[in-house]
Amino acid sequence: MTDETGKPIRKPPRKVTAAYLQRAAMSYLERYASSAENLRRVLRRKVDKRCRLRGEDPAEFHDMIDEVVAKSLKIGLIDDTRYAEARVATLRRRGGSARAIQAKLSAKGIDRSTIAAVLEGEEGDEEQAARAFARRRKLGPFRPGERAPYRDKDLAAMARAGFRFDVARSVIEGERDEDKI
Repeated sequence: MTDETGKPIRKPPRKVTAAYLQRAAMSYLERYASSAENLRRVLRRKVDKRCRLRGEDPAEFHDMIDEVVAKSLKIGLIDDTRYAEARVATLRRRGGSARAIQAKLSAKGIDRSTIAAVLEGEEGDEEQAARAFARRRKLGPFRPGERAPYRDKDLAAMARAGFRFDVARSVIEGERDEDKI
């Protein structure tokens, strides 16, 4: 069947059920690590889209979403602390500052106390992360050629990445570690 413009008429998607939400959660968690709040957001977006196409109110399904998230927490599919620890380790290796890591974890719905506890307990320090960031972005001692004219730009890039000035200056003005490259 087609409408007056010749486009095929799509039938509305099936009604949202608890089984659908559970399958959607499992499918998402198979591909991505997630926090509880992030999983809740993903499921809400799916429900919102489906309800918009069906002309229903998505608020009816919020309790169902909360049940799926609670069940996922209970059986250990999602664990905010474990997720935060893994993200901190990854972001530190890539050269993430404590501030940038805090912002990214907050955006994923991790509460401040969990973030603080994970950052407190991690092995990587701020200077190692700053060196990794400078190496990745080719700043300071990792810049090919003359580096003095770019000192202020490099410091600004480090500051935008969330590193304290003293840490950024020590990395930018420091020497290249040949053994770590």
